[in-house]
Order: sequence, then structure tokens, then C-alpha cells
Amino acid sequence: MLWSGWGDPAKARELPDQVKKLLGDLLGVRAPVAPAAALEEVRLPPIALTEALLGALAGVVGEQHVLTGHEDRVRHTRGKSTPDLLRMRAGDGGDAPDAVVLPGSHDEVAGLLELCSRERIAVVPFGGGTSVVGGLAPSGRDRFAGVVALDLRRLDRLRSVDTESMLADFEPGVRAPDAERLLAAHGLTLGHFPQSFEYATLGGFAAARSSGQASAGYGRFDDMVAGLTLATPTGTLELGRAPKSAAGPDLRQLVLGSEGAFGVITSLRLRVRRAPAERRYEGWRFPAFAAGSAAARALAQEGPLPAVLRLSDETETMVGLADPEAIGSGGPGGCLMITGYEGADVEPRRARASAVLARYGGEPLGEGPGQAWEHGRFSAPYLRDSLLAAGATVETLETAGFWSNLPRLYDAVRLALLGALGSPLVLCHISHVYETGASLYFTVVVAQDGEPVAQWERAKEAVNAAVVEAGGTITHHHGVGRDHLQAYGREIGPVGVRILRAVKESLDPEGVLNPGVLIP
Repeated sequence: MLWSGWGDPAKARELPDQVKKLLGDLLGVRAPVAPAAALEEVRLPPIALTEALLGALAGVVGEQHVLTGHEDRVRHTRGKSTPDLLRMRAGDGGDAPDAVVLPGSHDEVAGLLELCSRERIAVVPFGGGTSVVGGLAPSGRDRFAGVVALDLRRLDRLRSVDTESMLADFEPGVRAPDAERLLAAHGLTLGHFPQSFEYATLGGFAAARSSGQASAGYGRFDDMVAGLTLATPTGTLELGRAPKSAAGPDLRQLVLGSEGAFGVITSLRLRVRRAPAERRYEGWRFPAFAAGSAAARALAQEGPLPAVLRLSDETETMVGLADPEAIGSGGPGGCLMITGYEGADVEPRRARASAVLARYGGEPLGEGPGQAWEHGRFSAPYLRDSLLAAGATVETLETAGFWSNLPRLYDAVRLALLGALGSPLVLCHISHVYETGASLYFTVVVAQDGEPVAQWERAKEAVNAAVVEAGGTITHHHGVGRDHLQAYGREIGPVGVRILRAVKESLDPEGVLNPGVLIP
């Protein structure tokens, strides 16, 4: 993973000339910014942990699994939001941990949490490092003896597969591609393919309530979690004895989405599916976003629902962001919908869904757009790196609402961005659908000013306020982190905040777990 950007550096892409012209003509982007700092130039705070505390950490996991080198600290600094990357490109490593610790078992995780709680060492759980909401940057570090990144990469095993119950037990550090490879040997799949798929871990998916691009067919990741084990500073929590239960509130839901603020997930029991015998992706064109939204709602409520269902608005379709390989070339006009079918009975379901889409005014475009989307489904973050280097700030944000409120929410976010940024390019697509509503996923591009981090933070604050006012949720699948913290407090209200604080105080009384994240 590139420390100052996304993914494999060998896959970095130069912006085509037509995109550079588009940036200049539409947004006033005229010249590239200064190149990113070299890794060795990143400024890090001095290591605060004493030799005695470093020795105590080594006593739990072994000296070779406590890392304090410059590169190790840099690679565990922050996540992959645009502000994160802008700071790293500028050589600002001020949020770096003092050490990176790699436990190899549940008992070692539990031992580390007990030690860190006793010695007041802040702990930031670290999976793939793909957070885009400030979820890996602890606050108030001067209140602690130091900060460690708890890297779970050594907890990377598939423990068992139960093909009768269709369950698989994983450790949390398994990366998504490895999980699919391990399950494929049994003819199975999770079916969870978010844009972070190539680098994110299963534990990270659970901790942030991730949604994959095929959520319409396979569900969100929290739908897949049948059981889990959580290590906390005050003990171990084991959850999930049966598929459903009336034995009080489902405490799994308290852990899912907790972002490492309550404990560290050390095992996951996940629902799996048979690997699909066939996949088919195709495109449809609708005359307007409202017409396409109505068609998507009909499929969500009446069926049959494709595994993949996403609808780009007019601007996103025009720019071509639905096909990252064809950015700037222009789309087919109107609004582009991508549908994807997976399983053993693809053709009958596709035919029934196609009849619904045609009834709502959809025009079939064949498999070309669907195949282009499938080919580029993980490519957009690479494009962001190129745009940042060219002098444009590009960031994404998402929300969700009920169908009846979706137009209001769509307008509110766009108006907030226009008011905060002047004349940005604002693109949107419906990324996940349900019987009662859908998620809106926005991409924003604007010319960088002299202080691009502050520029985006002003916009983000305005959007957060607009989302709450318009009745949407502050996030559908990216988590709360620090970026959504205050708006999340307004969303759940003072009673909800008191509940979260009470859980935090019970499980993490010294407040060492990911401080400043999740809890308003």
C-alpha cells in the first residue's frame, strides 16, 4: 500500500490530456502542486514511550513484533481520506504512533489491552489502513504515556468452515482477497466487494459496518456476522450462539460499527454463500435521475433485485465516472445504471428485472458498460491520487435516506457543497438500495486553494449539517471516525450519546482505545 496515496504504486495513472483540459475549463485548475514528500522526509513526533514500556510491550508479543522504525510509523499514520493524504503528501506525520505492535493471538491482544490500560498507552487498532473518516488518528495524545498502532496482520487465518450451516470462522486480519481465495477452495464466497476490497481486512469491515458493491445480492457486512469475539481492557466478550435469539438486545450490533473504541475484534463467524456459477453485468440508460431512482425502487420493493444495482446521476454519467477507465470521455447521456446478476439462475432473474427497468423508461445498453464497470470497480482511488497531484481536491462522502426523502437529501448535499466550495464538480450515484430507501454516494472535485485541508474541512462541516437537517444518516458505510463525530452526536441525540459513553466507560475505563473516535 502506497504510504502517501492509494494502493499499488505500479498502478498509478497519469491523467489524460482531456481530463487536464476538463479540470482547467470547468474548475480553473491550472498547474500541478508540489510533489509529495519522500518517505524519509515525513516529520514524525519523537517516540514518547519509554524503554521500560517498549520492553513491557515486547514481553507480551515478542521483541520482533514491536516496531519503532521510521517507515513502520509512517505506514501506520492515519488512513486514506483526502485530508489524510494531503497531510502525508506535505510530509506531516504528526499523528504517527510511537510504535507498531503485532499480536499473534487473542490472548496477546487481551494482554496488550490490559497492559495499555494499566499504563495509559493509547491503542489504535489497525487492519488495512483504509479509513476515510479520520478513524486512525487519535486525539489528546498528551493525556497518554504514548500511542501504539495495534496491527492485526498476524491474525490472518481461516479457522474453520461449516458447509452445513454455511458459516466460516476467520481471524480479523485476513484481507478481503485472501478471504475470497480461501473460501474459493471450498466453493464459497462472502460476496463482499467494497472499493477498498484489495487492501481492507475482515475486522475492518466489521468495525466500520462496511457495504460491498454487491450488497443488493449479498447484504452488508454486518448482515454477514453471525458471531464474534471482542477483547477489551476489562475482559473478553463472545457473541453469537445461534442464528437468531430473543435473549435480550443483540450485543453484536454494539460491536459492529464500534471502530475499535470498545475493544478489538479477534475472531469473526461469517455467513458464506455458494460461489456463483455465472456473473453478468450490463448497463441501462434512463432519461433522468428521478426516473432511474423510481426503477431502482421498484426492483428493491417488488424484485427481482440484482446483486449489483447502482445508478449515476446526469453529471456522473456525463463525466464518465461510472467507468473509471473512460474518465473525461463523456457518458451516453441521461443517467447510467449498472446491474449485475450472480448465481445459478442468472438469465430468468435478469429477464424479469429487465422488464421492470423497461417499464420505467430504461433503455438497455448491453453488457459493454457493465463489463467496463466491473473492470474498473476498484480503480477510482488511483484516479484521486492523480487529481490531487494535478492541483484538484477530490473527495467522496455518502449518506442514506428513505425513498420519499431522497430527493430532498440529494439537493441538500449538493447545495451545501456549492455554498462551501463555490463552483465544484459534484457527482452522485445511488450505491446501495433497500425496500425502504437507498444510499447516495457523492464525489466532489474542486481546484485546490492555498490551504486545501481547511478548504475541505469547511465543506465537510457544511455537508454534515445539511445531512442532519435533511433527515439523512451521517454515514451509510464509511463509519464515524473523527470526521462525523459532532454530526453523529446530533443524529443520535443526548440519550444516545450517554449510552455510548456508558459502554465506553464499562469496557475501556481508562479511555485508551482509539481515543477521539466514535464517541461524541
